[in-house]
Amino acid sequence: MSSKNLTPREIVSELDKYIIGQDDAKRAVAIALRNRWRRQKVSEEMRDEIAPKNIIMMGPTGVGKTEIARRLAKLDKSPFLKIEASKFTEVGYVGRDVESMIRDIVELSVSMVKSEEQESVRIKAAEIAEERILDILLPKRPPKVGMEPAAEEDILKLPEGKEEANQEGTREKLRRLLREGKLDDRPVEVEVVNGHGGPMIEIFSASGVEDMGLNIKEMFGNMFPQKKKRRTVKVSEAVDILVEEEAQRLVDMDKVTKTAVERVEQSGIIFLDEIDKIVGSDSTHGPDVSREGVQRDLLPIVEGSTVNTKYGMVKTDHILFIAAGAFSSSKPSDLVPELQGRFPIRVELGSLDKEDFIRILTEPHNALVRQYIELLATEGIQIVFKDDSVAEIAEVAALVNERTENIGARRLYTIMETLLDDISFDAPDMGKKKVEIDAEYVKSKLEDIVEDEDLSRYVL
Repeated sequence: MSSKNLTPREIVSELDKYIIGQDDAKRAVAIALRNRWRRQKVSEEMRDEIAPKNIIMMGPTGVGKTEIARRLAKLDKSPFLKIEASKFTEVGYVGRDVESMIRDIVELSVSMVKSEEQESVRIKAAEIAEERILDILLPKRPPKVGMEPAAEEDILKLPEGKEEANQEGTREKLRRLLREGKLDDRPVEVEVVNGHGGPMIEIFSASGVEDMGLNIKEMFGNMFPQKKKRRTVKVSEAVDILVEEEAQRLVDMDKVTKTAVERVEQSGIIFLDEIDKIVGSDSTHGPDVSREGVQRDLLPIVEGSTVNTKYGMVKTDHILFIAAGAFSSSKPSDLVPELQGRFPIRVELGSLDKEDFIRILTEPHNALVRQYIELLATEGIQIVFKDDSVAEIAEVAALVNERTENIGARRLYTIMETLLDDISFDAPDMGKKKVEIDAEYVKSKLEDIVEDEDLSRYVL
């Protein structure tokens, strides 16, 4: 549950590996994450009183708001949900209920914890699966009278041409061959659970099935026994199927559910994007009434309330909410006063310029230039980006953002795809080859598009 005791400075350093600039925002989230660790250290009485300091990030699209929140959650292994505030509507209107975000993050948390638990029992599951495969290859009971001799001989025959009289010895021999992968292509018949055990049940409602409180499909699904069917597959595939089946069987779902709910309550992060879209004007009728209604519906969730989910009651008191929006035609002070008070930390993220784009293309661990180099290396193509080519790409991105819609670093994705379109398409037929990308190559590929403003709106 802890953030591995990372200090705010260390948290910022980790975020720096993936996000360029935006130091104020990184600093704010680092403090918020460290405060969670501090909260766990205080007395139990005081622990319940310390509420998370929710954050509002203000800035244009594509400057790193979502990435900061996502990387923060990954750093802390916290359940993370990104959702657009504009998807919600006021209670009484057709649309998503705000409480559905809590149900969604609990589902995510259950999947996370279940995966972790399955991983922890995978060694044991592999051992059980191995025994099951050996039982299929060499049944423990002696063959029945009248069994086809050829079938028995096929099982007992070993590559060395020797036959073991002792079945236990044969089993160990088969085990060794199985581990060495020499039986991978042998066909075996395994029994697998059919995914469609009961009749298909579809329920339609205005607010969606997730808001009905009860998991109807599960309830009816348990009334019908799971159907099993036999499939003939290769040993290698059978091992994977059985390991997965055993891993699921070994996992204690009650423990998973309890851990998942606790993780949401103590370290969940909900990223509310487009919060500025639910800020109404001074109008007292029409859609603005609904927007203000969404804010008022959000208020109890952010303040701290208890939401009913299929995994039980979930408290939202200590979930960290990070809201974000461009706030181009509104400001955080336009939110209803009660909601404003629940987001005490405000940080502004700056627009990105050419120098930022150069750094984004080359510095982060997941830098775009590095991604394309590795992608095309799989085809035997060695791509070399010259320094002047990176500067030219950044120049084009800054120019197009200025002349059309400013979508921040997302512009780099469209430019890189357009720039490398021919190479990506022809790569399988080019053989092993070295391709150098310089400023002239970038200009030749993008010049016409950049010069024609109407064309750049469609292509870039």
